[in-house]
Amino acid sequence: MLSKSSFTLLFKYVLVSAFLLLPGSVFANFDFNANCLKAYQLIFELKLTGARQLISAEKRIHPKNAIVPLLENYVDYFYLITSESKTDFDRLSAEKSRRIDQIEDEDKNSPYYLYAQAEINLQWALLRSRYGEFFTAAREIKKANSQLQENSKKYPGFHLNGKGLGLINIFLGNLPDGVLKTALSAFGIKGDVQKGLAMLDKLAQNLPKSSYEPFYEEVVFYYAFVLSDVVHADDAYIKTMKYTARIADSSLLKAYLQAYVCARNGHTEEAISILNDRPTGDAYQPFPYLELLMGTAKLNKLDYSAEANFKRFLQLNKGVNYIKDVNLHLAWVALLNGDTGSYRGYMTKVQRAGYNYGERDKQAMNEAAASAPYASLLKARLLFDGGYYTKALNILSAERPSLYPATKDKAEYYYRSGRINDALRNDNDALRDYQQAINYGKNLKYYYAATAALNMGKIYAVKNNIVNAKKCFNIAINMKNHEYENSIEAQARDGLRKLAD
Repeated sequence: MLSKSSFTLLFKYVLVSAFLLLPGSVFANFDFNANCLKAYQLIFELKLTGARQLISAEKRIHPKNAIVPLLENYVDYFYLITSESKTDFDRLSAEKSRRIDQIEDEDKNSPYYLYAQAEINLQWALLRSRYGEFFTAAREIKKANSQLQENSKKYPGFHLNGKGLGLINIFLGNLPDGVLKTALSAFGIKGDVQKGLAMLDKLAQNLPKSSYEPFYEEVVFYYAFVLSDVVHADDAYIKTMKYTARIADSSLLKAYLQAYVCARNGHTEEAISILNDRPTGDAYQPFPYLELLMGTAKLNKLDYSAEANFKRFLQLNKGVNYIKDVNLHLAWVALLNGDTGSYRGYMTKVQRAGYNYGERDKQAMNEAAASAPYASLLKARLLFDGGYYTKALNILSAERPSLYPATKDKAEYYYRSGRINDALRNDNDALRDYQQAINYGKNLKYYYAATAALNMGKIYAVKNNIVNAKKCFNIAINMKNHEYENSIEAQARDGLRKLAD
């Protein structure tokens, strides 16, 4: 039996340990109190104006609370993501150093001390990578990684460390060859995709049952993004819908996540329904991209009322991204409506308007430099993206690719047919079509041949045909100077890694 003094000592230890584990605890000047938690919640509902008001009130009441600069950075992060404003990005980037300096002056014995700095570094790294500032982003990722690693050693029970570390592992482990990977390699940083995914999945499962439950939505935000956009996971839709189900319907971020992942994974009708029912009102941050998302979903079912959504995006948008991409989609609507004059006009806008920061805008420029697509190939492409596989296959079945005069169109036909058969689990037909796409497209700048090789590797991997899977993944890697080269190469290398496990 414990003595009174031993019991008292144990009680104090348990009490201190509890405070170290609770996200709302006070660590000198790091106070994630109820007011701060409410502001944090509003941020993840995209009610940024309300969050700013609460943060301003917190600064007046508790001017020394070092959680405030972290919350301010969250607001700026989501404002820049939703507005896509390069001008505001340049203006707000100066705030980063001020916030880091403020945190560095506070209590070094708090688990939030390194965590808050790491979060700010990581958020700005993600923002900078959108505008090509790769070397600065690499330095910030290196800094965030070392801060989180150190924090994990000092506070192993502080579960929030796993969010940033998981994201960094996935991001670095899936990084293709290029400027950013070269810069990070110089710093000696490497990632592990599977380790990172396991960390985020564990958090998504366990946070609702812990005192860290308020941070659940942020974990799901990043997890859904990497599943769908970074690793292209087969279960991206299932997991996203599962983990977002418990998030309040008042969250515009929830609507965006669900609609985006639905649209990316062939659940078009569901995406449209979610966007139609999304929360609206002055309380929410303007998010023009949702009009582009709705237009894309509609066009993927050949609903040409998508034109109104694309035009509304251009009216509302104050940023620099997706302008070329939207004009490309407007050109497609015109082409499918038989309006070749408007098609040429929009394609001219693709070349002259907007910027080349994002992959989608770069791809739009590539398509503007090519000849107009055959309507049948374009329809099959859109229907496939929308998940309407049988309709897409019926369109292609009525075509005779041998009659296409250009090698590019033959390569595209077989690539499209391969993708559709692949989705329908017609493996033999898919492999036959993909091989034809490689034969016709291997010397072209288009992505058809490289992606066909990548997808053949995936089919063989599922069949446990290791020899052919490796062969196809290496074919994809060795193809150079084509569209989406970095992304395709990264996926192929990840395929080889999985075969080696």
